[in-house]
Amino acid sequence: MVHFVGAGPGDAELITIKGARLLGEAQVVVYAGSLVDRELVRTYAPDADLFDSAGMTLAETTQALAEAVLAGRRAIRLHTGDPSIYGAIQEQMAELDRLGIGYEVVPGVTSACAAAAALKQELTLPEVSQTVIITRLAGRTPVPEREQLAEIARIGATLVIYLSVSMIEQVVEALLQGAYAQETPAAVVARATWPDEQLVEGSLADIAAKVREAGIGKQAVILVGDVLRARREGLQAVSRLYDSEFSHEFRIAT
Repeated sequence: MVHFVGAGPGDAELITIKGARLLGEAQVVVYAGSLVDRELVRTYAPDADLFDSAGMTLAETTQALAEAVLAGRRAIRLHTGDPSIYGAIQEQMAELDRLGIGYEVVPGVTSACAAAAALKQELTLPEVSQTVIITRLAGRTPVPEREQLAEIARIGATLVIYLSVSMIEQVVEALLQGAYAQETPAAVVARATWPDEQLVEGSLADIAAKVREAGIGKQAVILVGDVLRARREGLQAVSRLYDSEFSHEFRIAT
């Protein structure tokens, strides 16, 4: 079968143990060369036949995987981050279904989590936000009308916005039509966990200008929400999980 493997956000050590094992066993690897660190492939699959999918079509990647499986070779489709988030894997799996080829998906660390780690920030905080929305601004790829960013912004949750940093001004404009204000904290993390990772922090009033000044135009996620105040202003409340007066299955209140 084919294994779809999440390579993680960039750092070669952030692939899962299972993903690394499968990659080490692979004889054919089709990988997203524009996003996946080549060092990851060199380290774990030095002898595999490699196909850089950056310049390939769906038909070509499917052919490479199918030919490997039909020849009895172990094949990996290596994706950046986690394959289930903007990974375009559903169409690939549909093609394998059509050909009667089995597959398995191995999750990875998505850049939303890597960005939060870089910022040393929890995305869900008691009495601030208990909802995280991963979304994107409409660009060459449209989004459903009900999921336009200005509509989602009405919720006021923690937002992690992918594939939109090149349109940062439009992002800010859409968010200000919702529950966010000029002073709402915002951050941008570019190339999270890579050696050249960049962090830009500010508010909706100045984040666009700061991003432009930093020269960030791609491979970045935008984080927005009041949870980002916590490290500067302190916590509004703490979780009851470790509260001495709170009982649960594993502890009696004292």
